[in-house]
Amino acid sequence: MAELRDRIMESSLYLFEKYGFHGVTVNDIVQHSGTSKGGFYHHFQSKDELLFMIHDTFITYVLTKANEAITTYEIPSFQLHAIIQSFVKVFDLYKPHISVFYQESNYLKPQFDQLIKHKRDQFKQLIFRVIQEGQMAGDFRSSLPVEITVMSILGMVNWTYKWYRKDGEKSIEDIANTFSNIILQGILTESAKQNPELKLICK
Repeated sequence: MAELRDRIMESSLYLFEKYGFHGVTVNDIVQHSGTSKGGFYHHFQSKDELLFMIHDTFITYVLTKANEAITTYEIPSFQLHAIIQSFVKVFDLYKPHISVFYQESNYLKPQFDQLIKHKRDQFKQLIFRVIQEGQMAGDFRSSLPVEITVMSILGMVNWTYKWYRKDGEKSIEDIANTFSNIILQGILTESAKQNPELKLICK
């Protein structure tokens, strides 16, 4: 069952990216995935729900990884490093999903759009709290406005979808490390930069 669901989603990703959401019918997806309408509707109530699931897949992944970073590490610097790493890597793991998201997100039904926005807000608030706690601990520069810092991180990493290529010169791990370096070097206090443990994640 899971294999069929994944096959339907893979077919829809290919078709939505190539022809657009409104240029693809359920029949097109069924034919391309080699299933039946019964198989389609067993897993998805509608084409609209399928579009939502494509969006939800990678947003859920990012949010889950961010929560894992919070529970795994106590130091905000390490939490932020782990969040950035998983955030960047999502553009490699879910590149087709993200391409369809930016191309077709305007067609999400209001109820689905609200669910996506809620998870995006949760992710933003997690980073917000990490930055705040890092400033309170004296590791992050208190002169930096938290809201602008968070939006800068989100904007910087989100733009990756525009230029990242799997066959590019740099691996996704290299890119993730570069982002971590740029961001942490920019927000760490001078005293925090002297911490031997933090030097390991900032080099």
